[in-house]
Amino acid sequence: MPTEILINRRIRILAVTCVALMAIFVVRLFFLQVIMHDKYVADARAEQEKRLIIPAERGEIYLMDDGKPIKTVMNQTVYTMFVDPSIMDDVEGVKKAIREIVGGNTVKDYQDRLDDDTQYVAVAKQITKTQAELVKKRGLKGVGFQAESKRVYPENSLASQTLGFIDFDGMGQYGVESKFNDQLKGEDGLLQTITDVANVPLTIGDDSINIPAKKGTDLVLTIDRSVQGYVEQALADGIKRTGADSASAVVMDPQTGKILAMANLPTYDPGQLSGIKSYAQVNNGVVTSPYEPGSVMKTFTMATGIDMGAVKPDSTYVNTDYIKVNDRTITNATKGQTGTITFQHALNWSLNTGMVTVAERLGDGENINLKARKTMYDYLYNRFRLGQRTGIEVAGEQPGIIPTPEIPGAANQYATMSFGQGMDLTMLQVVASFSAMINGGTYHTPTVIEGSMKDGELVSNTEQKSYPGVIKSSTSEQMRQMIMKSRGAFASSKDRKGYSVGGKTGTSQTFENGEIVEGQTIGTYLGFGGDTAPKYVIMVQVSGKNKNLGGGDHANPIFTDISNWMIDYKKLQPKA
Repeated sequence: MPTEILINRRIRILAVTCVALMAIFVVRLFFLQVIMHDKYVADARAEQEKRLIIPAERGEIYLMDDGKPIKTVMNQTVYTMFVDPSIMDDVEGVKKAIREIVGGNTVKDYQDRLDDDTQYVAVAKQITKTQAELVKKRGLKGVGFQAESKRVYPENSLASQTLGFIDFDGMGQYGVESKFNDQLKGEDGLLQTITDVANVPLTIGDDSINIPAKKGTDLVLTIDRSVQGYVEQALADGIKRTGADSASAVVMDPQTGKILAMANLPTYDPGQLSGIKSYAQVNNGVVTSPYEPGSVMKTFTMATGIDMGAVKPDSTYVNTDYIKVNDRTITNATKGQTGTITFQHALNWSLNTGMVTVAERLGDGENINLKARKTMYDYLYNRFRLGQRTGIEVAGEQPGIIPTPEIPGAANQYATMSFGQGMDLTMLQVVASFSAMINGGTYHTPTVIEGSMKDGELVSNTEQKSYPGVIKSSTSEQMRQMIMKSRGAFASSKDRKGYSVGGKTGTSQTFENGEIVEGQTIGTYLGFGGDTAPKYVIMVQVSGKNKNLGGGDHANPIFTDISNWMIDYKKLQPKA
């Protein structure tokens, strides 16, 4: 009997234990399946689903060529190689594949992240399709590839400083690549889906996301491929001929403000960034490097005097080769044209005394007083828009300086400004303002944007602003004639006959730490050409370390070369 009681007791204990264990299992299952349901579903989804960024294709860039858009900056498909450390089971195999196949395209210090608690580590960028296929053949778990675009430049260095380039992180640097980076880069897409162990998308479910990438804007520039190419070659020939270290040129359509060419030497190939050895190669000095333009500014002084009625081209003054402004004596670089001469003669011979006299006649006739200075400032800064950014659509444009009329020593300052010293301007500012001077008096905001490509068609840019009434149309006509006569007096022997070509020389001092550098000058030539109306404006600049370079001897031959070529390229008709 005691034995039976003991057995029954043991049975009851076992039954209670079983019930208790079942209760524990039930509670645990309830906790896992009900209470923790959402958590484990999320964990499972996180394990099975991946969020993959779909890189947008960067917008391509076109140049014009005889009125047609030509693709000049293209995209080539390359790949970013990445790994998922959470499922990667052969770290050394992955490292070996990267070392043997990918080589110099690896991401810096990628090895330090292979043990991170993450599902995405980029290990190499811009690898080719061939390299990606070779890695795939090794069957490495946790290795994936994302397609993206790499810039290709079939024209090599053509217009490179205007175009800019893409850095290793895909950001635009310099030129329009930097200025329009947001528009060019497009919008990345997103793919959230279940993947296999190799991160290959399998299905699209209710929780999946598929947002396609949006390609960036395809830009079309006003730069004419043929004009740009010829200008770059003309500059290279000019450097070889003159011994200059650097040269720049800009060609503008004066009737529209469109930039047809903008070139600087030395330059670089945006497809070979390892070849960049100095900032000078990537710098677009036409827009980023203000300097004293020198005697080309004498045309602006004459335009101001004529427009205000203070002088006429055939008005006279007595030239003694010297003129005194307060305590300063200003002399002519070219001496001997003394006596009673016309202002046309003064412009022909680039006489400083003639321009100071014009400035005086804008005031009381004897002094460059406040009235004269305010008039000059109004024309130079407000009307011709010199000393301020033009708004050109490339990165890095600088404003330059036009001193205000009330500065200390303003009379002396404005006396030197009348012949192009004591101010800092960019070549682009001067070209845009000069275009207004000779086109009838309308300032067209300079632009390098022709428009954009949509569905294979050019959509023209319509945002460009123009400012009529800079000077009277009659003043503009007189200035065209004066500038043609000025060129005709010395520099026209090699011009194509039967066309209207005019221009003005400029030789500028250079400064270091606020001091004039002796034995070092910048040579400039500014002019226009056309048939019944001006069809192009060209400005050329040459410079070099410890080199005396002048507008007439060194910059003008480059201008002449480009001008004669432009006449043929534009198929201009000679006058009868």
